[in-house]
Amino acid sequence: MIKILKISVGFSFALLTYICHQSNAQTRVSSATAVLPIPQIPPTGPVDSLPMGDWKSFEEVKLDIPIFPGPFKPTWESIEANYPGDPDWLREAKFGIWVHFGPQASGESGDWYARKLYTPGTPAYKNHLKNYGHPSEFGYKEILNKWNPTKLDPAKLAKIYKDAGARFLMIQGVHHDNYDLWNSRYQPWNSVNIGPKRDLIGEWAKACHENNIRYGVTFHHEYTWWWWQTAFGSDTTGAKKGLPYDGNLTATDGKGKWWEKYDPRLLYGIDLREYKGVAEKSHTPWSPPSPGIFSRHLEYANWYAKQWALRMMDVVEKYDPDFIYTDGTVQGPFTGNGTGTGYKADAMQHVIADYYNRTLKRHGKVNTFSIVKFRDKTNGTVTTEEFAIPEKIKTDQPWIAEAPVGDWYYAPNFTYDSGMMIRYVIEAIARDGNAALCVSLLPDGSLDEGSLKMLKEVGIWMRRNGEAVYGSRAWKIPGEGEQENGKLKMLPGGGLGRRHAEFKFDTKDFRFTVGKNGSLYAFCMNLPEAGSELKIKSLGSNANLLEKTIKKVNMLGYEGKLKWKQVADGLVVNCPSQMNYATSVVFRVE
Repeated sequence: MIKILKISVGFSFALLTYICHQSNAQTRVSSATAVLPIPQIPPTGPVDSLPMGDWKSFEEVKLDIPIFPGPFKPTWESIEANYPGDPDWLREAKFGIWVHFGPQASGESGDWYARKLYTPGTPAYKNHLKNYGHPSEFGYKEILNKWNPTKLDPAKLAKIYKDAGARFLMIQGVHHDNYDLWNSRYQPWNSVNIGPKRDLIGEWAKACHENNIRYGVTFHHEYTWWWWQTAFGSDTTGAKKGLPYDGNLTATDGKGKWWEKYDPRLLYGIDLREYKGVAEKSHTPWSPPSPGIFSRHLEYANWYAKQWALRMMDVVEKYDPDFIYTDGTVQGPFTGNGTGTGYKADAMQHVIADYYNRTLKRHGKVNTFSIVKFRDKTNGTVTTEEFAIPEKIKTDQPWIAEAPVGDWYYAPNFTYDSGMMIRYVIEAIARDGNAALCVSLLPDGSLDEGSLKMLKEVGIWMRRNGEAVYGSRAWKIPGEGEQENGKLKMLPGGGLGRRHAEFKFDTKDFRFTVGKNGSLYAFCMNLPEAGSELKIKSLGSNANLLEKTIKKVNMLGYEGKLKWKQVADGLVVNCPSQMNYATSVVFRVE
């Protein structure tokens, strides 16, 4: 009971501030912060000395967080019962750009620079030493203070992305580095206070509205608390051996420094390496700790989950996004296992219920959605497929295939190829999905020449073939062509790079969609030679996949009349004698 009272008292002032703000200024942007007071942290125990608590038997905590009033309550049952179904605009959009950008681009070391700069031997650590100095003296907080992407122009970029054919943007709000890219009420480590002194999400929201393009905000701070554990270590060899990295600093250490008003615990979290496996896993390329509860830090965990939720609700209130996105690998944040390791709480349900109630009040209907990455079918959520695309058609739930060109943050020597982007989109829509691709911005916020050229070529292809893409759905089969191990050969998984650009399809490889006009579309996955003859076997009269006889065949972008015939073993099409095309041609079959 004493512990419960301590949480309630410490949280009461922040809740009062939050409630008053909601009732008096639903859309106003305020520079004032309402940081939840961090509860008392128990003394740090020896590294790797304490087992994680059992996550399966730990009862999910029902958080005391006020939400915007409405029919949606913070339970999955209420969300599923009240959600009207996924908005039509998601199927119409089909293709989006993933704006995965923040201060970690400064390292020019690819993804997870903030964590890896504290791991000796990694490219990020080596680049950090060369460019900035040792992380005991110049750590990530100094990167934040120094970061200023002077060429980041959301209005200009939104137009470039729209011209490339994108109908929606996924815009990073906060990555695992715990630094909010908006005028954050609950996190003083944000882009208005520190670094560029700009409300970047506000700028992106304005740019998207002006360009009539949908946008969502993404949140990756669920597992920041174990992701950041590298910052509490030190070099184990060399001249700086044993010197603690700057994650170990306290608010007292900031006296007289630029970060005097900013508690490092609000950025780096606290040292949790006493739990078995946390320190070890923090230095792996990916792995989260073993499933479990940070059982000696339950008050802190409760604080952490509440602050996590309130930051997302802050964005929804201020910027009214078309969707929100939470990162992870399991059924949702704070599940006690996978990326939700550490605590079990209903934080996600609070965020979604608050979001949909606000949407209903503002728009008169719920035309927004919530991405809970890799969550099983739940009415009210959308899932994603990162890197890989499902082998078969997936219609059980709406989904977005997501991948970066190169990596999620910029690094040198990426391969830029419009063909691999286009084929990735085709693979996704042929299986009833959507696609969102990240084209990493340079540290200064601009696109390099390779990216600009690639996006321009994608736009040309999309304008020519958009009727087969936008608003489409999967046909009876995703495609036909060469088989590998008994399965249809398809574009490999992973971040798009040289192996995707050089991946060989031939003119026997086709993918299919059904357009919103009811026509069937066949995408040739390679560019056929002018005057060549193609055969689409699935459209033959003996294939029994077509309900009616084919009456007309056109090639998108070609004004002339095609020579074609339907025979028992396929639809035979003769390509024009002159073809000014790239990557893929698309046939409309009626």
